Amino acid sequence: MGFKVRLASWRVIARLVRSADVVVEVVDIRDPLSTMSRRLERMVRAFDRTLLVVLNKCDLVPRSVAEGWKAYLEGRGYRVMYVSATSRLGTRMLRGWIKAEAPYKPFTVVVVGYPKTGKSSVINALRGRKGASTSPIPGSPGYTRGVQILKVEEGFYMIDTPGIIPVDGPWPEAIIRGKAPEEIPDPVPAAVALIERALKYNPNSVRDAYGIEETDPYRVLELIALKRGWKYKITGEPLIEEAARTVIRDYHTAKLYFYVPPPI
Repeated sequence: MGFKVRLASWRVIARLVRSADVVVEVVDIRDPLSTMSRRLERMVRAFDRTLLVVLNKCDLVPRSVAEGWKAYLEGRGYRVMYVSATSRLGTRMLRGWIKAEAPYKPFTVVVVGYPKTGKSSVINALRGRKGASTSPIPGSPGYTRGVQILKVEEGFYMIDTPGIIPVDGPWPEAIIRGKAPEEIPDPVPAAVALIERALKYNPNSVRDAYGIEETDPYRVLELIALKRGWKYKITGEPLIEEAARTVIRDYHTAKLYFYVPPPI
């Protein structure tokens, strides 16, 4: 049985941004531009708050790619740092960076991001101990349930947002991050788009993840279903919807591995 993704309303996000001194936006370094919220950034500017962009999951890309995205976004006026919250890479420096960017003490930081960018993992890494619950798949148990004020150290506090900001990113991010895989009525188009992108940026991604040499996305889904014995009982046709949900889950966990390189 699936669990619903608990997205915060924009009204709640606005109240939290207004009450914070610093806003940390956590994005997925595998595809930063698709996981940055322009609406959030406009809100931060409107309230005249400090915006810090954290490129999370840097352990999933080469160092040169992480540096390239940092340079690209800094060239567009963002304050940027890359980390891997789960591997604790750069998190100690992140704490110092946030303290340096804070306008005064004591200060409060609100950490926000799309589902599965690693928002809660960043909070946990900053605190140095488990405080905010985490889970690898949107909507699964452990999801943030309500507002928490978390003390990082004396004079440094964080607001763990109630749910995650609504996804206003491009296709297919709005689908695969906005709902748990089990909640997506027709997961096939989103999975097809994911497979196409995976093969575009990493031609070996499908072979490495599933042992399948096929490049047609629909055929890939059929072969995944057949390999796992997923068939319709009456017709015996491959159950590609379940294969599609598997592809979406595997993207979240990086089993289906690819990343978007920074613009040249």
